[in-house]
Amino acid sequence: MNPPTDDGAWLELVRAGMPPIWSLMAEGSGGNVWAENGVVAAILPQVPDRSVFNSVFYEDGRRLIDSLDRLASAYDEAGVRAWTVWVPEADTQTAAALEAAGHVNDAQPRAMAMRTADLRKPPEDPAVEVRDELDMAEIGRLNEIAYGWAPGTFAAFADAEVPNTYGHLAALEAETVACVVAWDDRDDAQILWVATLPEARGRGIATRLMARAVEAAAERGRLTTTLVATALGAPVYTKVGYRDFGALQMWERRE
Repeated sequence: MNPPTDDGAWLELVRAGMPPIWSLMAEGSGGNVWAENGVVAAILPQVPDRSVFNSVFYEDGRRLIDSLDRLASAYDEAGVRAWTVWVPEADTQTAAALEAAGHVNDAQPRAMAMRTADLRKPPEDPAVEVRDELDMAEIGRLNEIAYGWAPGTFAAFADAEVPNTYGHLAALEAETVACVVAWDDRDDAQILWVATLPEARGRGIATRLMARAVEAAAERGRLTTTLVATALGAPVYTKVGYRDFGALQMWERRE
């Protein structure tokens, strides 16, 4: 599969990779997946109050809106109190319908992507040790601290066995301070769970770690790499070559 040639196709590549990885993580963590007419919902009762773990994706906005009551029932029956629908910023009609149904635009992360061949590697820093290792327990710990989640929030995902998943960790003075996870989906490497401890920020560690993740993806034969960026992470990804293809709004419904 050749890399996309226009912005719309890049955005669709980002969106297309999200339902399968969230489905695999939900099922591998003891949760389940609700699917109907192109609407896919990851349901993770182990984290009932974190909407990002209970994410909904759709192909057609009208079908999504038609299924909202059934989606709400599925989450309610599972004991999930917060869930979110990912909406491209251009889909204002679906956003308006979600708002009318009681959802709130909780965040607007950016859809970003690049060809792996376009990687811009930063200068080496001998003080930073980068290693290729998938340690989900450590990755969970780093994410919980970096994003202010309660200890144990990530525990459900830590035991999930998802094929074609790769991890990269960075350490300062033998202490692991940052992580990146990559999941291969055909020719694309989707980046997830990027985190840096607060005391280690500002040294370019995440930039070096991201560069290694993209470099490793290219070594595995991946042609593209995609991710969804927080406001904090977007400048880091831009430095190594990622381009911004618009916001993916998170329309949250919470009890």
